[in-house]
Amino acid sequence: MFRSVLDRVGDKWSLILIGLLDTGSMRFTELLRTTPGISRRMLTLTLRNLERDGIVKRTVYPEIPPRVEYEVTAFGHTLTPPVLGLARWAAENQDAIVAHRRAYDEAAGDLDDVE
Repeated sequence: MFRSVLDRVGDKWSLILIGLLDTGSMRFTELLRTTPGISRRMLTLTLRNLERDGIVKRTVYPEIPPRVEYEVTAFGHTLTPPVLGLARWAAENQDAIVAHRRAYDEAAGDLDDVE
């Protein structure tokens, strides 16, 4: 169970969507437009899974055509501080991580020459 929870909140799209919805509700098309690289199918699956876990709420308004909005639940808001903290850490340290990767890859290349 623990692993499945980490898989859900740790996947690429869930983190982005939680961050986007943290400031307020959004419609499906807004989420699709503001999440570069996500397909309609992946957006649908991710939102359904977040709804199933109680992190996101889906509201259907009885209009023609029907309007559907998504928002982070009160329970989901307990997840936003660590999610946004992780995103902030990644943004602040991306240059250092790239430098570490280069150094590692260069060292690994030297090891390949030895064999």
